Order: sequence, then structure tokens, then C-alpha cells
Amino acid sequence: MHVEVRSPAGTATRPVAPHFIERVPGLLVVLALAAAAVPLGRLVPVIGGPVFGIVLGVLAGVLVPALRGGWSRPGYDFASKTLLQLSIVVLGTGLSLQQVLRVGGDSLPVMLGTLVVALGGAWLFGRLLGVRGDTQTLIGVGTAICGASAIAAATAAIGAKRSSVAYALATIFTFNVVAVLAFPPLGHLLGLDAEAFGLWAGTAINDTSSVVAAGYTYSQQAGDQALVVKLTRSLMLIPIVLGLVILKSRREARAHAASATPERAASAPNMPWRRMVPLFLVGFVVAAGLRSAGVVPEAWQETLSLVGTFLITSALVAIGLSMRPSELRKAGWRPLALGALLWVSVALSSLGLQLATGTL
Repeated sequence: MHVEVRSPAGTATRPVAPHFIERVPGLLVVLALAAAAVPLGRLVPVIGGPVFGIVLGVLAGVLVPALRGGWSRPGYDFASKTLLQLSIVVLGTGLSLQQVLRVGGDSLPVMLGTLVVALGGAWLFGRLLGVRGDTQTLIGVGTAICGASAIAAATAAIGAKRSSVAYALATIFTFNVVAVLAFPPLGHLLGLDAEAFGLWAGTAINDTSSVVAAGYTYSQQAGDQALVVKLTRSLMLIPIVLGLVILKSRREARAHAASATPERAASAPNMPWRRMVPLFLVGFVVAAGLRSAGVVPEAWQETLSLVGTFLITSALVAIGLSMRPSELRKAGWRPLALGALLWVSVALSSLGLQLATGTL
């Protein structure tokens, strides 16, 4: 619950964050469901804990409407914002810049090219299909970079709607499953060597678990290559999230200027640096730097990966619990069609760029 504190003049107000005790009941519900979702995700890695999390959250909210009462809102808000941002910081410890450098310059044109195809395709196909706003952005970013992790980072940056998060995750999940099943036989049919297949899987499959599943199904060498390419691709979170924050800030500034009087518009404060450079993104970079410097031991990686997955799953459970079924029915088939067009475009462009750059 948020309360307003009035200034002595009785005009200005500021929101007061809920006391920690108010957050505990909703947070306990979130953590309990996340504790069930994460093991399910480890049993079925193609689906993953985050997708199980949002599904369990939606189902729990539908089957037990009391879970969506006012008593739970402070805890859900805390999990869907603070825990989401913290998860991105923890996941940064899985990035080693030494591994990124070992990928080599030959792989970068393919990775950057597929990034442009995914983001440009999201803009173009989204306009054609009528999928706009947060849903268009999240599906584009999730396809371009690293699936659920990228969706989480973009959500934390722009405050995307709950329904948009659900549609984006459902779309990414669908094509992760298709890719894991289809890529290995297609790779053999095309006669791809291990390095070419690893680059293809690392640039055209979204979530890390699905990249690993497809890569190591093909061969050990292909799996190793796919995983390093995927880690390198994850670094694109930094410029993309910064770009999203800047675009959002400019839109808000334009809206403020349009609604304000000339005097108020002239006196509007500049955007603080914390809004332009989110702290969770700074934390992500610092975490990756600590891993690269050897401060984060290799022996900690499995535990940190589990902690990061648990945090992001908890955040998505909270988003699922806060949703209404009607929010999921509005967009229909169009987000899935957008995801399909982007997935096919990225898969084909990855092969085409490999052929053009001589890496195929």
C-alpha cells in the first residue's frame, strides 16, 4: 500500500514506500511458487524456471482469487521490480569477458547482423501486424539477445505491462522448443560443421538452456561454441537497455512539455543520471567485470546461476499473480506471428551472414 505525505503547504505530495512488514505476505506467496517453479525448470530445461514461474503465478491467481487481494500487492510489486533488477545483476556473474574475446572477430559480424535483423524486424513486422508498444519491444529484444533474461532486463528498464511480459515469454518459449527439436537435424541436413552450427545456434536460439540443448545435441564442440557465442550475445543487453531507457525518457519529456505551461516546461528538471543509466545495469557490468578479473571463483558459478534463476523466476511469478485473464485475451495470435517471423528471419540471416563472411 502506498500513502501520500503532504507538504506543509498542502500542495506537493510524495509516495511513501510500503513498510517491509507489508511486503512479507505477498513475498512469501511469490517465493513459495518460485520454489516449485525452479525445480520444474531444471527437470524440463527447454521450458525453464521463468516460464514455469509466470504460468504458476497466473494459474494460482485464477484458481485462488484471494491471492490477488490488496494484502498481497506490496510483496508482488517488490518482487516484480526489485527482485527482477537484482536478478540481472546476479546473472552478470556468468559472463566472462575472456570467453567473449576468444569468440574471435569472425563471429561478430554474424552476431551484430542478426541483432539488427531482429530489432529491425520487430519494428517492421510489428507495424504490419499491429503489435506495438511493450509487446513489440519485448519480443524484439528477447529474440535479438537472450530470451527471458533480455525480456527481464527490458521490463526492468521500461516498466512493461504484465500482459506484454506474458506474451513475450510465451512467444520465446514456443520457438525455443521448436529450435531445440529442429536445429540439430537441419544442421546435419545442411552439412554444417561444429563451429558453423555453434554460431548458428548461438545467434538464432534465444534462451541459454535451449542453446545448450541444441548445441550439445549436435556435438561437444558445437555446444562449446554455441555457449560462448550466446554469452557474447548477452553483452548486447548493455547498449540495448540504455537505448530503451533513453527513448522512454525522451517520450516522457515530450509528453511533459506538451502538457505543461511554457513556464513549467522551461523549469522542468533535467533527467537524473540514475534514470538514464539504471543501477541494475551498472551492477550487471560490475558483476561481469568481477567474474572476468577472477574475483568470482569458477566454483561459485553453479550456485550463482541458480540464485539468478530463482530471482528472475520469483519476479515472473509476481507478474503472473498480478495479471488478469482478460489481459491475455486481447492481443490474440498476432504476438505469436511476430515471434515466428522474427525467429525465421534471424535463423536465415545467421546462415546468410556466415556464408557472406566465409565462416560457413
